[in-house]
Amino acid sequence: MKTCVFSLLVLFFFLSCDTKNKTEKAVEAIPVDLKVVRFDKIFFETAPKDLPKIKKEFPFFFPVGNGDAVWLEKMQNPLWRELYTEVQKKFSNFDSYKTELEDVFKHVKYYFPKTKTPKVYTVISEMDYSNKVIYADSLLIISLEMYLGREHKFYQFPNYLKQNFEPKQLMPDVVESFAKRQIPPGMEKSFLAAMIYSGKQLYLKDMLLSEDYTDADKIGYTPEQLKWCQENESYMWRYFIEDQLLYNDDPKLIPRFISPAPFSKFYLEIDNESPGKVGAWIGWQIVRSYMKNNEVSLPQLMHASAKEIFEKSNYKPKK
Repeated sequence: MKTCVFSLLVLFFFLSCDTKNKTEKAVEAIPVDLKVVRFDKIFFETAPKDLPKIKKEFPFFFPVGNGDAVWLEKMQNPLWRELYTEVQKKFSNFDSYKTELEDVFKHVKYYFPKTKTPKVYTVISEMDYSNKVIYADSLLIISLEMYLGREHKFYQFPNYLKQNFEPKQLMPDVVESFAKRQIPPGMEKSFLAAMIYSGKQLYLKDMLLSEDYTDADKIGYTPEQLKWCQENESYMWRYFIEDQLLYNDDPKLIPRFISPAPFSKFYLEIDNESPGKVGAWIGWQIVRSYMKNNEVSLPQLMHASAKEIFEKSNYKPKK
């Protein structure tokens, strides 16, 4: 009997590997013509007298209401120019990132065939950590000043934010920005719905990023923070159930458990040990369980309701 079970497990393993290999081969064969425009270089290496030329060529970077004086100041201000120098030190050669972007959008094309491959623009913006990457169908805008490394002298941010200002976070942020355009806003306003919305974003990272990216990379955790969630999964789930939080629509639950934060707010002694976003992490595990137990495509997942996903997930936290 044991021999039979072992043989079935081995067969399942090889069938799974074969399916995965076929998928990756199909993905690799998809043609993707991805163009990268280094607008950060164009802007800061353009002579002030030629500002009208780049305004005409890239009008979407020059919103109406800002006079030329604003852009001329940015071009010549010593602090902006120092920031530009720092960005060029880190990203003088963008080829490896272009290759990774092509791989991401090959996966996108495989799972979402009608999606256009966007034109990529690298910029130096206003250090807006909530909009490091903006995906808008035909455009993908990447603010390179947000990926200089967590210890960079220009970053005057809390540590829980700075830990994701690393170059390795660029691709996860690209996928997250893409995900926000694929997941329709649901009518459900419960805590569970918010968890599963975040879980969908993270599951897309499972499917669109290469195996070089760990679960910690995908959610923006340190390895220690990820380990804490894994070891406390059952405890967190019990807390959510016993406090009747799943169907609670209190908006304060989002900053407590979903949004980036230095820690999650159980209002217990464990708070200082916990990372932020633990509700998003639990939502990820629910979506993973749903996809494991149901024959559902990625586009179908994006449109499935939180109620359906939860009820059909057969989610059970690991002890």
